[in-house]
Amino acid sequence: RPDTIFGVSFMTLAPEHELVSQLTTPEQKEAVEAYIEQTSKRSERERMADVKTISGVFTGAYAEHPFTKEPIPIWIGDYVLASYGTGAVMAVPCGDERDYAFAKHFDLQIPNIFKTTSSPPLEGLGEDFAFTEKEEFTFVNSDFLNGLGYKEATKKVIEELEKIGQGKGKINYRLRDAVFSRQRYWGEPFPVYYVNGLPKTIDPEHLPIKLPEVEKYLPTEDGQPPLGRAKKWHWDATKNEVVEVAEGEKPPLGVWGLELNTMPGWAGSSWYLFRYMDAQNEEEFASQEALDYWQNVDLYIGGSEHATGHLLYSRFWTKFLYDRGLLKVEEPFKKLINQGMILGESAFVYNFILDDYTEGLANAISGIYFNDKQQKQIQEFINKFKNSIFISYSFLEENLLLDSYKDDGMIISSSPKAKSLFIKKFPELEGLEDGIFFNLVKTHVDVSLVDTSNKLDIEAFRNWREEYKNAFFILANGEIYDPNSPSLGGGQGEDFTVSRDVEKMSKSKYNVVNPDAICEQYGADALRMYEMFLGPLEQAKPWNMAGITGVHSFLKKFWKLYHNSPGFDPAQPSGENSDVKEFFISDEPGSIISLKTLHKTIKKVEEDMGNFSFNTSVSTFMIAVNELIADHCSSREVLEPLLILLSPYAPHIAEELWSKLGHTKSIATAPFPQFEEKYLVESTKAYPISFNGKMRFTLELPMDLDKEGIEREVMAHEKTQHYLEGRTPKKVIVVPGKIVNIVG
Repeated sequence: RPDTIFGVSFMTLAPEHELVSQLTTPEQKEAVEAYIEQTSKRSERERMADVKTISGVFTGAYAEHPFTKEPIPIWIGDYVLASYGTGAVMAVPCGDERDYAFAKHFDLQIPNIFKTTSSPPLEGLGEDFAFTEKEEFTFVNSDFLNGLGYKEATKKVIEELEKIGQGKGKINYRLRDAVFSRQRYWGEPFPVYYVNGLPKTIDPEHLPIKLPEVEKYLPTEDGQPPLGRAKKWHWDATKNEVVEVAEGEKPPLGVWGLELNTMPGWAGSSWYLFRYMDAQNEEEFASQEALDYWQNVDLYIGGSEHATGHLLYSRFWTKFLYDRGLLKVEEPFKKLINQGMILGESAFVYNFILDDYTEGLANAISGIYFNDKQQKQIQEFINKFKNSIFISYSFLEENLLLDSYKDDGMIISSSPKAKSLFIKKFPELEGLEDGIFFNLVKTHVDVSLVDTSNKLDIEAFRNWREEYKNAFFILANGEIYDPNSPSLGGGQGEDFTVSRDVEKMSKSKYNVVNPDAICEQYGADALRMYEMFLGPLEQAKPWNMAGITGVHSFLKKFWKLYHNSPGFDPAQPSGENSDVKEFFISDEPGSIISLKTLHKTIKKVEEDMGNFSFNTSVSTFMIAVNELIADHCSSREVLEPLLILLSPYAPHIAEELWSKLGHTKSIATAPFPQFEEKYLVESTKAYPISFNGKMRFTLELPMDLDKEGIEREVMAHEKTQHYLEGRTPKKVIVVPGKIVNIVG
């Protein structure tokens, strides 16, 4: 980061950097060489992973600071890698954690150059920790950068370095060398064959070569990739074709084995967007005409984890193709949006893990001992209940120890509450409780076993896993439920509740929601719209089934809007007036109110689509349908364009209704509705009519009435005469388009 240049207190080179031997002074030569020998035994991967070990050696040399001209000591350290960047870093310990640790270890200076703007401001910068953020700070102790933030300072310092000839601005891409091959079947085959062990490439006119058929997509018994199983996988350099060589036979003269590895998945995905522009072209990957027309991708939507890696490789390939003159664009994508992850709502049960503590240290110190009979009783109890006592979350909240419980399973054996609970529930424990080690453990449970009220289906839970078949349950009311031992309490009594937490959806957390089941119950359109309704596209959103019923109800209401034949009230709940629920659309013009609703919706949905605010579009549709139902709308002029608007959000119901409207082609081919401003222009205004500042009633008046006309209409109204009670007002205040106030 050039913006932190005034925080530099030393430089660090990778031990294998070519300048190390040139810079090292005679006094430091022995120490430096010993350190280089030591670090050469570790791979770069090991050095990257090891963030705890701090090591390095001073070279004896100094660099000159380009602005202050102060000498900067040059060290070597194995946390700097020769293959990454230039293999040399300017160390800013107050702004980088590894530089900070290095400086602390070797007692090097740590000048502070940051002043945080957060509230309250951070204290101890440079002394107690490194500040690694790029926001909420301004620079101090940095000469001409003082008072600037990250972006402004970066631009400024590069300009100044270029002025004095000490540097030049450059964009670096964090792309490391990677092995461009995979030992698997699925992937593009390399057009390479081997002549006496030396690789030869197949001439372009003989490409492409296609993957051969294999019996199994597994490595061979001797460890070769799956292509080693192919019978037809040799190159005839004379005929220029792939040929078959029988297993065990020596290839004929001029026939050579082909490469057995295949290309990685990103080999094709890094540039396939350009092939899509002209996919049927057999002469080149895309014609110049197609490339000029399509250029590059307007929008890339992907999860942050996947998109980061893919974008790096795709940008690398695009720039390579640009440099080769095959593309006219330097970037593959114009805009990136990382869609937020749909998070799962995990469910947790709590159970006690019991262990023998008869000879525990605390007991020995306290002088508590157990005879053979007591030890046997304790062991029998543990064997019976070892890991099978589950306790309702609501009971824990009300009666137990969640204040002392931690997510890592904090030991609570010393808690008097835990002991008294067990004595109360299991009287045979009295006098023996100190001999048992209690540990409360929080465990994931399959969300399909829990209802929307967080109540666990105990029987389903017992059958879920073999180890839970004989489980005991302390219910919300404190009763014990054990169907195998009626003497302990018998009936199920009150509910058994679980706790909830929002996490990433994962099979290991048992919080994955099966979309097939949702589609089966509510339909694919309801699922699709509800996902959009959950929140902004770029935000992570916790999944909650409670809201999908609202979206499902909206779609049913929308369907009934097109089935409001005479005598049918679409506002009625589903199931009523079923004998008249027939498809009905009128060719009568839409009312002013309905047309206003339609064009208000077109305007909002079009804006939302441009801003990727799909959640607010769903809300807009809901409002529109309610307004159209209230206006008893059945006009084709209104409902047909409304259906096109909804089709990207609920394509299945839209396609079905589109067909019912008499169309033979897909709704996807219909032109998008055009917004017309004239339908939103208000022709009337509801004026609040006040008497001495107190509003008494409203009056709908034409918008084009002047001040005198408004006063005339108000004074002539019967309600005005009623409130005046025969009096003559002192004055009438009229603000056109806003209010009318009668004084006196």
